[in-house]
Amino acid sequence: MKAVILVGGLGTRLKPLTINTPKAMMPVLNTPFLEYVIRRLSRHHITEIVLAISHLAQPIEGYFGDGSRLGVSLSYAIEETALGTAGAVKNAEKYPGGAFLVLNGDIFTDLDLTAMMDFHRQRQSLATIAMTPVEDPTSYGLIETVTRGRIARFLEKPSWEQVTTNMINAGTYILEPEVLSSIPPQTNFSFEHDVFPPLLERGEPIYAFPSSCYWMDIGTPEKYRQLNQDLLSGKSNQYRLDPVTGVSIGEQGYCHPTAEITAPAVIGSHCSIGKNARLTGPLVIGTGGTIAEGAVVEDSIIWHQATIAAGASVRHSIIANDCRLGADSIVEGSVISDNVIVAEGYKMAIGSRIQPGTSIG
Repeated sequence: MKAVILVGGLGTRLKPLTINTPKAMMPVLNTPFLEYVIRRLSRHHITEIVLAISHLAQPIEGYFGDGSRLGVSLSYAIEETALGTAGAVKNAEKYPGGAFLVLNGDIFTDLDLTAMMDFHRQRQSLATIAMTPVEDPTSYGLIETVTRGRIARFLEKPSWEQVTTNMINAGTYILEPEVLSSIPPQTNFSFEHDVFPPLLERGEPIYAFPSSCYWMDIGTPEKYRQLNQDLLSGKSNQYRLDPVTGVSIGEQGYCHPTAEITAPAVIGSHCSIGKNARLTGPLVIGTGGTIAEGAVVEDSIIWHQATIAAGASVRHSIIANDCRLGADSIVEGSVISDNVIVAEGYKMAIGSRIQPGTSIG
């Protein structure tokens, strides 16, 4: 079976982080998010993959190329205009051939794809939709099922009064090629609104595959931070820290003997941790990061080539690539995009969202 991954989204709710970096390339424990998705497909022997792509395509193509480095074959279906979830798959129609997988490119999950494929075949389903339980289903699409998992009803983003189940559309589908015949070419079309409900109304065999495995939609900075924290704490089977130290430090780095690192923490290669610096997990520091003397970093994600100067403090924040935080500056509960400079001694307002290339203070 082949797969189509939808990676064309603008990542609007993740801004300012996605202004320069496509959502699929956001680092998760210093590895691009999309790499986890591709590696998981490969583990289930799915190696022919199409990336349905539009926004900021070049960084994705530049990093993954033809996929051979990851042991897969990658093709790219480029959208000239936004086509929606179903329209993007229709745009990739020449690639799949036979039943195929569709994955939303902003979902991190341990879903058993092999078991889902077996379920699809056993039910002789036209479309099989993965579903997962969530605490608050009002932000998602509910799926109500009857005997053997056959879908009875869809309900998009219901009010609490309408909620009848906590099982939602988990953003992974297996489709027979006939499904594509109902999608007009080069048209903005969605599976959730324009494809699945009409199929259900016609009585077509559509089934839901339930799973309670790890699942996270990284659509907001808060959920993105939560994903990193969850991986550090071992909630997913796709990453494990050293069980003894709980700390991973990349090659060719320097850590002063007086620096204090409290697990869980992932520190990239070529990093420098200065005298009396205090790093408290859950924590991620990207490649080439500099944490100077006496600096404090706590419960934060710092991307690549960032500098936290002497005495600076970063807590509960996300700091993107190539940022410079001046000595004794304070950042808390904030999201800072690329190439931002924070002046010495500046105290940033809690909850700030800083655009790329900004100089503050």
